[in-house]
Amino acid sequence: MKKSSLVLSLVAVAVIAAYGGYRTGQHGDTSNAATPNQASVAGEGKAERKALYYRNPMGLPDTSPTPKKDSMGMDYIAVYEGDEPDGEGAVKVSPARLQTLGVKTAKAEMQVLDGGVRAVGRIEVDERQTYDIAPRFEGWIERLLVNASGDPVKRGQPLFSVYSPELVSAQKELAIAQALKLDTPGADPSAREAAQRLADAARERLANWQVGVKDNQVGSRITFASPVAGIVLEKKAVEGMRFAPGTTIYRIADLSTVWVIADVYEQDLKRVKVGESAMVDIDAFPGRHFAAKVSYLYPTLNTATRTTPVRLELPNKDGLLRPGMFAHVELATAGNTTRLTVPKSAVIDTGERQIVLRVAGEGKFQPQPVKIGMRGKDAVEILEGLEAGVEVVVAANFLIDAESNLKAALSTFSEPKAAAAAKSYSAMGTIDTVDAANNTISMNHEAIPALKWPAMTMEFGLADANVAKGLLPGQTVHFSFEDRGNGEFVIVRLEKMDGKTTTSHQGAH
Repeated sequence: MKKSSLVLSLVAVAVIAAYGGYRTGQHGDTSNAATPNQASVAGEGKAERKALYYRNPMGLPDTSPTPKKDSMGMDYIAVYEGDEPDGEGAVKVSPARLQTLGVKTAKAEMQVLDGGVRAVGRIEVDERQTYDIAPRFEGWIERLLVNASGDPVKRGQPLFSVYSPELVSAQKELAIAQALKLDTPGADPSAREAAQRLADAARERLANWQVGVKDNQVGSRITFASPVAGIVLEKKAVEGMRFAPGTTIYRIADLSTVWVIADVYEQDLKRVKVGESAMVDIDAFPGRHFAAKVSYLYPTLNTATRTTPVRLELPNKDGLLRPGMFAHVELATAGNTTRLTVPKSAVIDTGERQIVLRVAGEGKFQPQPVKIGMRGKDAVEILEGLEAGVEVVVAANFLIDAESNLKAALSTFSEPKAAAAAKSYSAMGTIDTVDAANNTISMNHEAIPALKWPAMTMEFGLADANVAKGLLPGQTVHFSFEDRGNGEFVIVRLEKMDGKTTTSHQGAH
């Protein structure tokens, strides 16, 4: 027979994940169970089905022509006539087994893919609307007019008043220089020039300090006002505190517009574009959606999470959105184009290639390599390998959940060598030990030229416990054994040297 297809992984799946159901079936469903001495089964009122061979229950590429147990005491699974793979690589599964596995199918169809990029983020202050109130001269805070963080302020609203000897000195110098009547006839030119330099220096210092003087009046106190309407994020001073030039007294932010910083995985970055619309959901307001736009993709990548920050701008006229809130972001990147899709569960992804199980007839499944494109919330785009209307398996194809087991199943589940002609050999030897519990025997045998084996002692399996019945260690025998692949050598016949055959069992060749 030809090698079977990768789709035998479906059968392997049934074996591995439904083993508990198989064990239950041994006791409660005689139509699907095989006792150790049966080579076929018969359902109630149904024709007998012939067991072709027995497969390892753990999905290993190991088979036997007769019922046996593995090293953990689990019975090998019978593969019956009609369930074996065909010459095209498809596998046929009986209706009873389909029901046991819970196999479900769906059709590949053309539809608009829900292919939005989803990310999580947080509300942050618009950095371009943040202001620090920091005097440029030295002085003391005499009074705080806004005395708590979080207070709202209006543009032009007084915040605090200060006293500064430097400020008073500069104002007086300007007032004196402006008060001098140096433009009268006979005025000393040098005195006029000195007064002008004093006035210019005083004006320059006041301008640098952002302080204006009205009507030559000298004020010992100055009050600072808010340059923007917003919220006091930080208040870093108390009344009576001395401050140095550049000390931040208040930090105020305009929250009429906020940012959403979302973390997008690197594999989705190519689908995100500046100016693209997005929908933001906030945990604090369930059921309410906020429209936003992508304004910037940051040029850095977080190596720990493999994500890149993406900035979205979000209007906040009502003041509902507060910095620090958790946000769910969905970028609508799939568009309105219809695409050929299948449910996400239909695709078996080995990491190197993607495969779907195509329905090839009643109870018959064919593996089909595909090339996938965009991934949506519930479906995957198929670029190559399928046509619209093709039915594929969407359930019971992921019962092998470990990737390593899946790869092994896809690569090794071919038709067993034991089902084909097994190679047989004969030799003379002496029995060393017999282990009836494990159905093995240790033999001191002569050289076997056909296998290029020297004379040695090695352990063989027994095709049946009756093969060695009545034989004792130390007896010289003529034995026949089969090479069943994967290092398994099984004795099928033992004969005493006096010519008397004890008990023999002939395996399939």
